[in-house]
Amino acid sequence: MNNCPLPISNYPNILLAHGGGGKLMRQLIEGLIIPAFSSGQTFQRHDGAVLSIGNTQIAFTTDSYVVHPLFFPGGDIGKLAVHGTVNDLAMCGAKPLYLSCGFILEEGLPMEVLSRVVASMQTAAQDAGVQLVTGDTKVVDRGKADGLYVNTAGIGVLEHNLSIGPSSVQPGDGILINGDLGRHGIAIMAVREGLSFESAIESDTAPLWNPVKKLLDAGVEIHCLRDLTRGGLASALNEIAEDAKLQVSLEEAPIPVHPEVQGACEILGLDPLYVANEGRFCAFVKASDVPRALSVLQTEPSGTKAAVIGKVEKSPSGSGQVTIKTRLGSTRLLDLLSGEQLPRIC
Repeated sequence: MNNCPLPISNYPNILLAHGGGGKLMRQLIEGLIIPAFSSGQTFQRHDGAVLSIGNTQIAFTTDSYVVHPLFFPGGDIGKLAVHGTVNDLAMCGAKPLYLSCGFILEEGLPMEVLSRVVASMQTAAQDAGVQLVTGDTKVVDRGKADGLYVNTAGIGVLEHNLSIGPSSVQPGDGILINGDLGRHGIAIMAVREGLSFESAIESDTAPLWNPVKKLLDAGVEIHCLRDLTRGGLASALNEIAEDAKLQVSLEEAPIPVHPEVQGACEILGLDPLYVANEGRFCAFVKASDVPRALSVLQTEPSGTKAAVIGKVEKSPSGSGQVTIKTRLGSTRLLDLLSGEQLPRIC
């Protein structure tokens, strides 16, 4: 059920919504997983863990991909698996270097399908400047894996002295995004629902290290980065605001959404602020660096619609929250979703 008006916090079984990037997923991670696996300060509520090995700082991350269908406008599960893990490293401010790859294959999967996915991963890795250096393959019974699942893990290296994460966010920070929202989620839904538009909506899946590197090279003081995947912009900002215990104040007007994505969201009853992206990220930067950061992002081929969308303020309640000033001038709270808008989108 989408957006249940009476959210229930304790379920006896896992729901699809536990993987949707909203309240239930956060409750699952914080209530069950972190207490079991946390080892002091090494467990970090971010896209990856930043660890010190001697005098070198590395970032380490992992992600699994169960998208349905396997091939969609603008991408496929293999391309997504490479970009997703590269982007998690980039959001730590780390240069992506090496990836692992684990395949869960269903008996009966056509070899031609697997070949296309492997070739796509090879091309995506080359384009992103990373190497696939190790992996694993398992085959499960027919009907047990919906064709193909992929897990990728990645290692990157930090070549700067910034601490990039929610704990570094400060009142006064400006918030930017690198492009329009909602393309990936709507591209997936259009295939599933058989929707057609005047021009095809393609996934925005893309590696994000280049724009992050350009921000770093330009001397922009970055305080936090987050890619806008499951749960979209709204969920990412809520997680950061909650961890930083600050208020994120957005302006709706400058947030770019393609008209056809907006139209599809209205047909499907979705809010584009919660729809998943795979090539978009938000950057929290020092207030005085905002104009320079925007100019840098706009030099990227996919950054023509980069925009400043809000700022960080002290929280009146002392807890993190996200508000948005609408085009009509009213202000409303932008909360985490209780349910699941789009399952199996990454």
